[in-house]
Amino acid sequence: MTPRAAIVPVGVVWRLALAVLGLLVVAAVTADAARADRRVALVIGNSGYRTVPSLPNTANDARAMATLFTNAGFEVVQARSDLGVLDFKRALRDFMSVVTGADIAVVYYAGHGVEVKGTNYLIPTDAKLARDYDVEDEAVPLDRILWSIEQARTLRLVILDACRDNPFIGKMQRTVSMRAVANGLGSVEPSTGNTLVAYAAKAGSVAADGVGRHSPFTAALLNHLTEPGLDVRIAFGRVRDEVLQATGSAQEPFVYGSLGGTTVSLVPAPQAPPVVGPRDLQRDYELAERVGTVAAFETFLARNGTGFYAELARAQIAKLSERAAKGGPAAPVVPTAPAVPAAPVVAAPVVATVPAAVMQPPRLVPGAAASDLACRRDRERLSRLRADPVADEVLRLERELGCEPLRAQVVRLRESGGGAAAAPALASEAARPAALPATPVAVPAAPAQPQAASRQAPADACRREQERLVRLRADPSRDAIARLERELTCEALRPQLVRLRESIAE
Repeated sequence: MTPRAAIVPVGVVWRLALAVLGLLVVAAVTADAARADRRVALVIGNSGYRTVPSLPNTANDARAMATLFTNAGFEVVQARSDLGVLDFKRALRDFMSVVTGADIAVVYYAGHGVEVKGTNYLIPTDAKLARDYDVEDEAVPLDRILWSIEQARTLRLVILDACRDNPFIGKMQRTVSMRAVANGLGSVEPSTGNTLVAYAAKAGSVAADGVGRHSPFTAALLNHLTEPGLDVRIAFGRVRDEVLQATGSAQEPFVYGSLGGTTVSLVPAPQAPPVVGPRDLQRDYELAERVGTVAAFETFLARNGTGFYAELARAQIAKLSERAAKGGPAAPVVPTAPAVPAAPVVAAPVVATVPAAVMQPPRLVPGAAASDLACRRDRERLSRLRADPVADEVLRLERELGCEPLRAQVVRLRESGGGAAAAPALASEAARPAALPATPVAVPAAPAQPQAASRQAPADACRREQERLVRLRADPSRDAIARLERELTCEALRPQLVRLRESIAE
């Protein structure tokens, strides 16, 4: 038999469509916000110097920082190593075109640096620096790095792990006796706003290269710089504290420049999910439950990923997926059905029948806990109806039944005449003397008691057996039912007793 096509009410479709549209809008806004926060970085590590001993840690530091920025979601991370003077300048020129339109631009440099007559220079790997005059041709001024990131809108950040003990200074000839050549880097005051220049050690002091895989400064940067939502100024404060502790206060990082009054972080804080009230959660879940598809529950979970209703939705998805894998219908959809007409009041017993199209399929009860709760609730209702069967209530229980194992018993109760009109009608039928003898019998005077007693006995037996049947409906026992079936004398009650026995057997 071909299953009927499920019909979903138009109102439900519209509500689901609005919910999906809301999710798309939120996703679009979130995507736009992520695109607006465009972050780029240039990482340079100079280790293999040609005329002086190599630096053991700078290559490791640069690789680790490039990975840090990549994992933090930077759109562009350009990593360069062992750059000569020409390649160094080309790297800055290429990065300048990347910075255009960016919100945050970062340049990290690990290698040698020097201050000559108040100007800070970063030293390429092919520099000789035989004379202090050569620095203008063979080194890259810090101002050129600041120039390369000038177009960034929110934050321009230069991080220099370049204050190491410089071997070039000892062999460099001075062309002018008063020309100052200092070990380490000198202080700097950026000329543009929203610009920070972070030194591994404050001006005029020397930074340690470190005995581990990373320098103390870079190791602290890896721990704190990209913490989501952490203001970059607080991050460098934590870096300072960690380096001071690691070096026994021998090295103190320092940050030059200033930012405005808003929080500026290299990695934005995760967006808090919208607060949804309990009533809204329940309404959204019931909407997904009425639609009854995996897509509907996944839409619910996209907006409400945690909590009681989220667990129910996941249980529903698992149940629907299991049913689909077994070749059953992909999802039970509650059909739109005409209202069930009220049962007419009749004098004779009436066994109510309901068209198959009217009966709603059982609602899915997600999770073992919810299933047990539904069965316990339906079992209590069934027990009450056995004690006091009312046709409308039996039909309502059959429509709303959530515990499928009880369905056969409910059907038997309905077929057995479990309605308000059934029990009184049977009792009155059993009590009528005319229903028992087929031929009218004249009632003799009071002293003639044997014939009256013989006519009254079947009616009394029916009443007693009716009472026993009512008690068994309230508290069914297989042995008691079998005993009554053996001892039954009122044949009008036998169909009900048989159906009660069959319902208990199932």
